[in-house]
Amino acid sequence: MRFLLVLLALLAGLSAQAEAPSSLTGDIRYQLGFHSQFLPNDRDIVVYLPPGYDQHPKRRYPVLYMQDGQNLFDGATSFIPGQEWRADETAEALIGSGKIRPLIIVGIYNGGDSRIDDYTQIADSDIKAGGKAELYGRLIVEELKPFIDSHYRTIPSETGLGGASLGGLVSLYLGLKYPDIFNELAVLSPSVWWGKRQILRDVAALPAKTPARIWLDVGTDESQTPVKVVEDARALRDALETKGWVLGSDFGYLEAEGEAHNEAAWSRRFDRVLEFLYPPNQGTP
Repeated sequence: MRFLLVLLALLAGLSAQAEAPSSLTGDIRYQLGFHSQFLPNDRDIVVYLPPGYDQHPKRRYPVLYMQDGQNLFDGATSFIPGQEWRADETAEALIGSGKIRPLIIVGIYNGGDSRIDDYTQIADSDIKAGGKAELYGRLIVEELKPFIDSHYRTIPSETGLGGASLGGLVSLYLGLKYPDIFNELAVLSPSVWWGKRQILRDVAALPAKTPARIWLDVGTDESQTPVKVVEDARALRDALETKGWVLGSDFGYLEAEGEAHNEAAWSRRFDRVLEFLYPPNQGTP
């Protein structure tokens, strides 16, 4: 009996430790159980609206769609409880100070067990998984974007895509696949290694540079082989430059000194991402 009580106490402590209080900031709305004909499981969608959205009924906004939506705004829903991008706090501060254009951020929850499949363009022969990014892309382009454009005051022609790790990989892949749809790409710590660096071959195969502005970054202390990770990011940087993207113009690149591969690291540079992709003098006023 004593053992059972001790075990229950330990489990209760772990449960309490795993829980994190909600940390939402600003106007956050949800579309739960969004259904797709292309994927086997429904997705929750979380939408951040900029300050003054309801007070300016004629104003329209660019939209940034982001992967791993449960990790963006709320420590209570993050994969690692309490660790989130603080994307809402960062956007609120930058919009309030006039450093970026007001925008809508749409977080797409990942599919859990299907995350690897959804976020990769080919199957990896070593991992024996992946390769359904094309279907995931159809969810965004053919189903979710029309829904968001019809339910919120968006600028349909100004649409961005972003994420980190495999989420960064799929954002770049889909952004290049749909050049007429995605204008801004936020590519943080992308998994360049996937499919024996398939993304480098994807970039090389582009018939021409697309109009998208691209942010690419990497931490210098990611994984157990940080040198390899940085080398992969530099190879991707060089491939994009070869296609015509110009650093400091329509292409931003950062090697974040000492940063690891996690939400805390990405949150610390998300302001740089937004400032580059959504400066106040860019796009439609």
